[in-house]
Amino acid sequence: MAYNEALAERVRNVFAKRKGMIERKMFGGIAFMLRGHMCCGVIKDDLVVRVKPEYYEKALTEPHARPMDFTGRPMKGFVFVGLSGYRTDKALSNWIQRGIDFASSLPQNRRHSVIQ
Repeated sequence: MAYNEALAERVRNVFAKRKGMIERKMFGGIAFMLRGHMCCGVIKDDLVVRVKPEYYEKALTEPHARPMDFTGRPMKGFVFVGLSGYRTDKALSNWIQRGIDFASSLPQNRRHSVIQ
């Protein structure tokens, strides 16, 4: 299992009414891209969230969050959220909103996006 399909479906449901969202295979899991930038994803049973640099350290202090590190070098700005951290729909939506905030703060990446 490369990624938790049930979690991926929950993420899709959060994005159901949002235009311009695309999915890509990435990091051995699935990434959800907005405006051509990754905002979140699923790797195994972890939710991956890309957060604004100024919120990265604070995000890591939250329960069930840890640096995204599967190569021996943490990827700054990316946070793994374990199962207990996204158990409720509200918690999942709150984490995903952080990724949306990050991706929305960047200019449109026309090379990797769907223009709508």
